Amino acid sequence: MSELRFDDVTVRYGTARRPFTAVDGVSLTVPEGQVVGLVGESGSGKSTLARAAVGLAPLHSGEILLGGQPVPRRGRVRPLQMVFQDPFSSLDPRMTIGESITEPMPPGPGRAERRAEVERLLTLVHLDPDVAGALPGRLSGGQRQRAALARALAGQPKVVIADEITSALDVSIQGAVLNLVRELQRELGLSMLFISHNLAVVRYVASHVAVMYQGRIVEQGPVSEVLVDPQHAYTRELLAAVPGSRPPTHARPARSTS
Repeated sequence: MSELRFDDVTVRYGTARRPFTAVDGVSLTVPEGQVVGLVGESGSGKSTLARAAVGLAPLHSGEILLGGQPVPRRGRVRPLQMVFQDPFSSLDPRMTIGESITEPMPPGPGRAERRAEVERLLTLVHLDPDVAGALPGRLSGGQRQRAALARALAGQPKVVIADEITSALDVSIQGAVLNLVRELQRELGLSMLFISHNLAVVRYVASHVAVMYQGRIVEQGPVSEVLVDPQHAYTRELLAAVPGSRPPTHARPARSTS
């Protein structure tokens, strides 16, 4: 099982006298083989939650479990891999694309096998294998984000965390990257926590959605339910911002809200 579960997770910064709670008692599950969307405005705590999952933000309390076991915070092999918003900053500008993709690979295979795996991964994300020899600065934003996805997959993760991976791209490129995410999920059975401020994007790639506001999950459930009949006022505000959407003005108590 590769189910990722956040169990009453809290992340705090600052001092004991002046603490700041960025994530407040969040419980969320990413089932094996599914894409769960985490949506909320900037500052809602969703990226902090993602960083906590991969060990980049300290937990104040709660647990993050993968397959029922605590997510390992040390070691070269990481079962969670993260794709960041800005692919240029997440790819070392001094390393070729091939070197960046090779870096997180599990130890063992020889040089020829690793080179073949780099070519396979680049083809998987619809890049010419020849870009393995290029530096990130030679690629477009969309190409760099595809390379970042290939790099994440090279680590053979149980779960991929995608943090606003289309928000820095041109609108014309966003759709292609989202189609790639759907394709990878379908072909690989990929488990993914997909973070975005855009409900329309989440609706396109995810089967379940969780809405985060001021560090808390205020509503979660199947996309087909939450986005058709939102229960929380903040969810309705987000949905109203999506062109062509007309969320109901009143909601009936039903799904998980807080």
